Amino acid sequence: MSVIGARLVELGLVLPSVAAPAANYVPFTRSGTTVYIAGQVCVRDGKATHTGKVGRDLDVSAGQAGARVCALNMLGVLNMACGGNLDLVRRCLKLTGFVNSDPDFADVPLVVNGASDLIVQVFGEAGRHARSAVGVAALPRGVAVEIEGIFELADEQ
Repeated sequence: MSVIGARLVELGLVLPSVAAPAANYVPFTRSGTTVYIAGQVCVRDGKATHTGKVGRDLDVSAGQAGARVCALNMLGVLNMACGGNLDLVRRCLKLTGFVNSDPDFADVPLVVNGASDLIVQVFGEAGRHARSAVGVAALPRGVAVEIEGIFELADEQ
């Protein structure tokens, strides 16, 4: 078993299957050793797990749980981009988190920590990344969080 595969098992995580894109885009693109993962929302088995506005309908903890679902979906796409071998990931370069938030909600970065923490748990130091956390007025399907990521792979395949 791969190193990252063993870590996923240790963390009790199962990578989801990659859902078909909901519009005119692809789940990821690759340029050389850089993989760009399209925004992943908090959906599991085709159903939204966390909906509404954080700071009004959901608290920070629920928002973090939604961000974690997004990050797990992102890892599923990354696994596809790596041909099923997450050991090829050299590092996470950047995450961008979008939080469907009440206009007065100021803890958007805390919500996005749900995704950041998962990436660091899975990849260790290679999971530490630059990040943007943005509060937005709405997200697809009314979900609470969307996360996108940029990763560097060990070599060109």
